[in-house]
Amino acid sequence: MADNEAEGAADGAEAIPAKKGKLKLIIAAAGFVAILGAGAGWFFLMRGHHGDEKHAEAPPPKPPSFVEVPDMMVNLVGAPGERVQYLKVKVVLEIKEDKQLEAIKPTLPRVTDLFQTYLRELRPSDINGSAGLFRLKEELTKRVNLALAPQQVNAVLFKEIIVQ
Repeated sequence: MADNEAEGAADGAEAIPAKKGKLKLIIAAAGFVAILGAGAGWFFLMRGHHGDEKHAEAPPPKPPSFVEVPDMMVNLVGAPGERVQYLKVKVVLEIKEDKQLEAIKPTLPRVTDLFQTYLRELRPSDINGSAGLFRLKEELTKRVNLALAPQQVNAVLFKEIIVQ
């Protein structure tokens, strides 16, 4: 019986240091995680301040300029015997700078002619839906860029499209 008491006392003595060792390990791990978190927070906070300074130095982008193209009204190609349909289009050209405006103004009759000849070949089914208008916009942009060879137009924008 004395041996059992001695063994119980030994087990109790070992259990207390084992619990203290686990507690120390948990506290050390928590401290390590806290230090890592503080370091990461400081890193991201300092990195964020440097990025703000770079954005503040950049000049604001210049707004684009626009060139009005005269309104166009053309008849669409239809099958024989069908009712004639008309297309009325108001278009604006988007350019990067005002400097281009002076170079483009003298060539507007050529642009209008290219647009008229292309639009007269369209069928009503060619401009149905948003996909048809997107294709029309892309084709007009391509044609105007060919006509204004050294100058470039960013986009052809529709102000009004009426099919009647």
